[in-house]
Amino acid sequence: MTRPAYTPYDGSARLFTIGLGQLDPERWIEPDDELDRYLAEKDRVLAAHRDHVFVEEQDTRAAQAEVLQLVCEFVTRRHPERYRRQGDAIEVETRRIALGGAGTAPLLTAGALVQDDLVIMRRRESGWHLVAGYVSFPSSWSLQEKFGRRMEDIHAPVPGFGEGSRNAALINRMFDNLQPDRPVLRFNWSINPDADLYYPASKAHGALPEGHQLSLDRTFARVERQTVRRLPVSGDILFTIRIYNDPLVAVRSLPNAAVVATTFADQLEELTDPQAAYKGLVDKRAELACQLRAIAAG
Repeated sequence: MTRPAYTPYDGSARLFTIGLGQLDPERWIEPDDELDRYLAEKDRVLAAHRDHVFVEEQDTRAAQAEVLQLVCEFVTRRHPERYRRQGDAIEVETRRIALGGAGTAPLLTAGALVQDDLVIMRRRESGWHLVAGYVSFPSSWSLQEKFGRRMEDIHAPVPGFGEGSRNAALINRMFDNLQPDRPVLRFNWSINPDADLYYPASKAHGALPEGHQLSLDRTFARVERQTVRRLPVSGDILFTIRIYNDPLVAVRSLPNAAVVATTFADQLEELTDPQAAYKGLVDKRAELACQLRAIAAG
């Protein structure tokens, strides 16, 4: 059984908190052995749902090009075993990505190189707005719906993050003060009935449907590794979002499995009713917590 790469449900990243930490710039993008599978799925999703997974305001092309330059420099320098620069292209796994395609949005090219989704936020008088994004693997949300909106409006459905909340004010302050050489990292997680990467709003929270067998090998923790950095030239903010899917039974593979399983169960039980409803866990969390505690008990 593959050990989970990240386990934010171990208490290190509490749900419905901002939970930011400093990111080592040398660990910005973390490709792994599933790189080719993720890139192939991105190709499939883009071909089938382009208008749902890519958006841009036309005056963002310079910022997109800045993102592409940063991604190319980073992956070829830090991961030469996976990425090879060949003139005006980069060879990655089984594919060759042209970097100067006429008319191609640079954010699409950048996204074709990495497992992460990419979102650009821009400061306007009314706040930080989503102005471009290539999001192949949304976690039950719609990029089209969020396009052009302020951060407060994007987060409005999230308990404790809407207009006028302390969290909304803190996020705006953090964005305003973020320095290019001080990127930050946060995690989010949810519980899903499958390991699909493309998880649009139509597969909404409430994702454990009636009839779903609540077994730890058929129910999945969907972990989002999110990085946030300021682009040094444009001053825009770039989000990267990397998805990891692990069956809950994978907790058994951890050296501290009992501790993680206990903390995981605690967090499920501590959700308020609005939080549990947002995560789609109102009717399922008690049974999930019980099964996790069985892992802790050995």
